[in-house]
Amino acid sequence: MSLKHSFALILSLAGLVAGSHHIAAADARTTQSFDAGWRFSKGDFASAMMPAFDDSGWRILNVPHDWSIEGPFSADYGSGNGFAPGGLGWYRKHFQPAAAQKDKRVAVEFDGVYDNSEVWINGQFAGARPYGYIGFQYDLTPYLKWDADNVVAVRVDHSRFADSRFYTGSGIYRNVRLTITDKLHIAHWGTSVTTPKIKKDSASVRVETTIENNFADKRKFSLQTDIVAPDGKIVASVTTAKSAAGNSVQTLVQEIKVSQPQLWSLASPTLYTVKNLVKSGETIVDETETPFGIRTATFDANKGFFLNGISTKLKGVCIHHDAGSLGAAVPDQVLERRLRLLKEIGVNAIRTSHNPPDPELLNLCDRMGFLVMDEAFDEFTPSKNKWVVGWNAGVASRFGYGEVFAQWSVTDIQDMIRRDRNHPSIVLWSIGNEIDYANDPFSDPVLGQDYHPENPPAKDLLKCAAPLVAAVKSLDRSRPVTAALATVAMSDAVGFPELLDAAGYNYQEARYAADHKQFPQRIIYGSENSHQYGAWRAVQTNDYIAGQFLWTGIDYLGEARAWPVRASGAGLFDLCGFKKPLGWFRQSLWSDQPMVYLCVSTGDGGRRGFAGVENWNWSSNSTTTVLCFANCPEVTLTLNDKVIGTKNLSEAMIAPKRPFAPSAKAS
Repeated sequence: MSLKHSFALILSLAGLVAGSHHIAAADARTTQSFDAGWRFSKGDFASAMMPAFDDSGWRILNVPHDWSIEGPFSADYGSGNGFAPGGLGWYRKHFQPAAAQKDKRVAVEFDGVYDNSEVWINGQFAGARPYGYIGFQYDLTPYLKWDADNVVAVRVDHSRFADSRFYTGSGIYRNVRLTITDKLHIAHWGTSVTTPKIKKDSASVRVETTIENNFADKRKFSLQTDIVAPDGKIVASVTTAKSAAGNSVQTLVQEIKVSQPQLWSLASPTLYTVKNLVKSGETIVDETETPFGIRTATFDANKGFFLNGISTKLKGVCIHHDAGSLGAAVPDQVLERRLRLLKEIGVNAIRTSHNPPDPELLNLCDRMGFLVMDEAFDEFTPSKNKWVVGWNAGVASRFGYGEVFAQWSVTDIQDMIRRDRNHPSIVLWSIGNEIDYANDPFSDPVLGQDYHPENPPAKDLLKCAAPLVAAVKSLDRSRPVTAALATVAMSDAVGFPELLDAAGYNYQEARYAADHKQFPQRIIYGSENSHQYGAWRAVQTNDYIAGQFLWTGIDYLGEARAWPVRASGAGLFDLCGFKKPLGWFRQSLWSDQPMVYLCVSTGDGGRRGFAGVENWNWSSNSTTTVLCFANCPEVTLTLNDKVIGTKNLSEAMIAPKRPFAPSAKAS
């Protein structure tokens, strides 16, 4: 547990113990870490939701917690999930809310529980959430006992472990918070900030604030909204007086002008803050702060992507949510280090493949200057193949999120939008990844001899996607809706791309020119691409291609080839965050900082580009090929002070095969 989490734990416990803290007007809203002091046990227990259940023998731990990464790993488990165990487990947390909070509303918020979570408070059912990647909140107020022991119990059912193509983890693997508010308060994820008009000397900020009144009677209130500049000064403010009927929900819209705005950009990720204050008379009854950025982000079918009117290529990477040996419970410091390393090699965009990310990742992207493609799902319905014995080998399982898609997908994607919509880093909403993968499960006659008429028809893609697109646009029309397409020919045959504002192409660079000519209004970018130089040249030499997202930025657990391998090595960095030759190669293409790097080729290029290695301990009779990656105007390669050759930046710097010698350098 980090020092930050330790400090938050002390504050949390102090605020919950009876009599230790009284909420005054200045404490209109209290948000406390709820991460510490959980009791955990694997297995199922029929009465574990009841307060009197004896959990004294359970393990005491802090969340975030991922029990899958604790093993034991086994060939008996699914390769898609990295041969990690799943199972079923329970978490219980005891706490004592103070009597001074009796007239308040108390809610618990989970950032992510994988998966099929069920939550109880004092034996009363609070709610259930099948999807393991979405956050949720439950109101505990009706069931609390004041100045007494209370128990939140969480049942997590990941017993069907082969439910994903990638590592998921198991348990309460993201942060938990307790939020205490007045009964007249700003709703959960209830603030939406957009900047519809931006000029050189002014910006229009539109703030939509949803107010909930949980009192039974009518309440008068005012909503004061301040715009706080990066230096902490209030630069604009507006107040709206309203009344709220008993047990009602309403949304207030306020337009605020900011003079001389500082724009959010990749080089200068400047953040403002919307400060909302709900007042009853002169008393502040609720207060929230929402960071946001003032920026324009536009896609053009002929000219690509523009940030604040400046043409910008998306130099992106796909990343999964695990961190190697840490599993899915990733500390904030690890996320920050990974982003810093990616930025150093020239990466400016992140695709959250293939699920809503940890909220802290988005906070870091806002602060560090990354663009984000925020993705919701890896499958619609029916479910995709999840390979068990090895990647694309054996008999696949066919269960997972697809089983609950019809019931939950609109709710899940709308919660993703509500949670994430104020992040200036986000420039694309993705409703899904490779949903149109041929015969997994959808098929169409356009596939020719590969057509499987027994599979679901590809036209069902429209039935699944249309409600998702509408759900996103009902909450945010400021960003394009997209999907990462795996089989564009099949998608075109049924009109799937026409539902989207932008079409992501996975490994289909060969289609760029013809599709741009056939569909001149289609916004095209590479949503998933190999490390091959040609894939980048297809972006670099065509203005109409907005950018690309490499598969992947960092090695990840799951999608394992065969036991005992548990991870994929497709990244620019390995599981520990160390740069691989692929990373140096990408740095030579994307970074503005001068660099030169040498490695040795194994001679096996493959789909990823090449298999460079940093090993210089070859036998004396071996023959090696030295690769040099550089972005300097000219590079000279020498071997034991003998010049082998000099090449400029426009040429490939590959030395001919030579007998191995123990010393070489580039300058």
